[in-house]
Amino acid sequence: MKHRLAAALLALAGLTACGTPADDPKAAAPPAHVKPATAPPEAAAAPMARSEPVRVRIPAAGVDTGPVLDLGLAADGTVEVPSVADADKIGWYGKGVTPGEKGPAVLIGHFDTAEGPAVLKDVAKVRTGDEIEVRRADGTTAVFRVRELEQVDKKAFPTRKVYGDTTRPELRLITCGGELVDGHRPDNIILYADLVV
Repeated sequence: MKHRLAAALLALAGLTACGTPADDPKAAAPPAHVKPATAPPEAAAAPMARSEPVRVRIPAAGVDTGPVLDLGLAADGTVEVPSVADADKIGWYGKGVTPGEKGPAVLIGHFDTAEGPAVLKDVAKVRTGDEIEVRRADGTTAVFRVRELEQVDKKAFPTRKVYGDTTRPELRLITCGGELVDGHRPDNIILYADLVV
């Protein structure tokens, strides 16, 4: 039930904080449209005990960042996104499961902001089969393999698919995408990954 509540809130948020003014010379080149891509599901790794994420590595996208921000709800009830000052960091939706626990853990990061390219500026380089490593506070590392990439209009955010209960540990990594419209990117890029180690 808590995943469904979180999903509704994330859908309302729409991650609209991503974006750069269209005439900003520091604007990052938009990611190429991510075509739906899927890989066969991995054999399920055993769920890990709860432990908060502290660092995220995505080698294919050149990401190695920490600390991981603890995101909650904004004053208007929508899900927080990292601030512009923290555009070089990834946040974890702290009201959900931690990466490695059974269920869908959710990480959020900017593609760009009004200040220029951000932590997930090279998300278009990620392919199915690539790994996402999440170092945890207990000293362990949860390793996920990307199974699916999806680009969707924020108005059609796949709430149930992102936040619905799962029978194994999974990860969702969400950022913005699409060509700028009025200073914002209209789409979300979502990476779905399965725990493999």
